[in-house]
Amino acid sequence: MESRSADTTVHETNLTQAESWDGAGGEYWAAHADRFDRAVADYQERFESDVAVRRGERVLDVGCGGGLTTRRAARASVDGEVLGVDLSSQLLDVARSRAEAEGLGTVRFVRADAQVHAFEPGHYDVVLSRTGAMFFGDPVAAFANLRDATRPGGRMVLMTWQPPDRNDWIRVTLGVLGGAPGPTADLDAPGMFSLSRPERIRAVLEAAGWTHVEVDGVEGREWFGADVDDALGFLRGLFAWLLDELSQDERDAAIERLRESLAAHVGPGGVEFGSAVWLVTARKEATDEQ
Repeated sequence: MESRSADTTVHETNLTQAESWDGAGGEYWAAHADRFDRAVADYQERFESDVAVRRGERVLDVGCGGGLTTRRAARASVDGEVLGVDLSSQLLDVARSRAEAEGLGTVRFVRADAQVHAFEPGHYDVVLSRTGAMFFGDPVAAFANLRDATRPGGRMVLMTWQPPDRNDWIRVTLGVLGGAPGPTADLDAPGMFSLSRPERIRAVLEAAGWTHVEVDGVEGREWFGADVDDALGFLRGLFAWLLDELSQDERDAAIERLRESLAAHVGPGGVEFGSAVWLVTARKEATDEQ
């Protein structure tokens, strides 16, 4: 069963995600697009190296957000073709305006649920997603759809988070606010950690028909702000949904705990926490028929 929002078909398992990303959540991300890109900057060069877009290639960027990875892919493909898809209209507006300002005429952006969107079969040389492919309600169906959109012999590169205990930024920041995933949390449920276990990643992608699945762990730093006040203001907005559930006294205490935690993580580059991701590569067999 599917539901249609405006001109975008969204599968029923992704309706909650669509509502958030095309609502207040998407607005916040769009307003802070540069900051979110800066947060994961430690991984950008390695991610792009694994993607290795070549001149003339056709590229699909899933969960493209503000379009940084899409625009960089377009510059690498030169006269190729690049499509960025996301569920957030606000982020897509940012992506379009920046691509236009950079004169990138080979880039298009479309609001789409990649789990069910009717991509042209066998069209793309490479599918990429930087922390944008962990939210599907039915990940096997989603990655099968992306495989169908990929040419035989084409490739996919994903960046996904490792588990919470390998990511100080989520463990510490959400821990002091009372929202960190507990030891019994279902990490396989749709959300930022749904592809945090290598065995789960391989099982999902192989069930979707991808082959040669490789999962490589990389550690880096997650940046939140130039100083404590800068980072605190950003995180208070990002996690407002948690603070809103607290009484005023509880909220004041949580904010003070968060301030103390941020102060303990100030370094030469600003407020930074330890983080870790998986860089995932997979192939569509060259002999696959559409």
